Amino acid sequence: MLKIAHSPLFNHPVPDKHRFPMQKYDEIPKRLLAESTITHEQIFLPKSLSEAEILTTHTAEYWQQLKNLTLPKKDARAIGFELSERLIARERAIACASYQCALYAKQYGVAMSTSGGTHHAFADHGEGFCILNDFAITSNLLLNQGLSKQILIIDLDVHQGNGTAHIFANDERVFTFSMHGAKNYPFRKQLSDLDIDLADGTGDDEYLERLNKTLEILIKQVRPDMLLFLAGVDVLAKDVLGKLALTRQGCAERDKIVFTTAKQYGIPIAVTMGGGYSTNLDDVVEAHCNTFRVAKKVFST
Repeated sequence: MLKIAHSPLFNHPVPDKHRFPMQKYDEIPKRLLAESTITHEQIFLPKSLSEAEILTTHTAEYWQQLKNLTLPKKDARAIGFELSERLIARERAIACASYQCALYAKQYGVAMSTSGGTHHAFADHGEGFCILNDFAITSNLLLNQGLSKQILIIDLDVHQGNGTAHIFANDERVFTFSMHGAKNYPFRKQLSDLDIDLADGTGDDEYLERLNKTLEILIKQVRPDMLLFLAGVDVLAKDVLGKLALTRQGCAERDKIVFTTAKQYGIPIAVTMGGGYSTNLDDVVEAHCNTFRVAKKVFST
């Protein structure tokens, strides 16, 4: 059974200027339910991370600043959100959703969150709308509990997963793979275990060919027992914050490559949505929904 984590956006309001790009997180499950791609029985509301779970990855000083809303103004500006108790509560739920998806993936093969992908959060600070690093926390919890020995993070958001790369720079148990726009945020990139920097305007053919070859090699080289897939759709040509040129069909084919590989090798895969910032909300929602549709098709055959 495909399990899906959803933390309703408007239970934890964000400033109006962020509402359009964030609204997609509520629209995704609505559309999937309306078309019967998923059922209400597949959706679960995530729990909230405990402080101990957060501290497996983030520093105590940073967490206390978040918890007490005492983060310096310049650090809050780097994140891009106005901090509030409800925002921090939502972040704890989003990060926990990714962890719970990993647990469900070990049981069912695949599990997905309608949010997540907070890969710009470092251990001691946040950036780029990312406060707590969900995949980093997930990885540390799985490793600490002996539920995984080798994790492969597949970050296909258009922006490099700089926070994740930095957190696991000296941890061989987590292999960080980021395929992203070379001339896009973050402009000061960290070193992932493997970075593929793509030129502006890279389209379907080159992107899919490079991903297909790379992923096959990585599975054999890394030999992961867990895949964490950040499926950002800001790789689309219409995205206002991305500089690549994938079509919606190409983006769906990207997801098919990842899911087919996971199923072929029998590796559990947990998925988060990441970025997507087209001026047309429907373009973003439809591309994200394709990720769920492709997962359902691959894992139900």
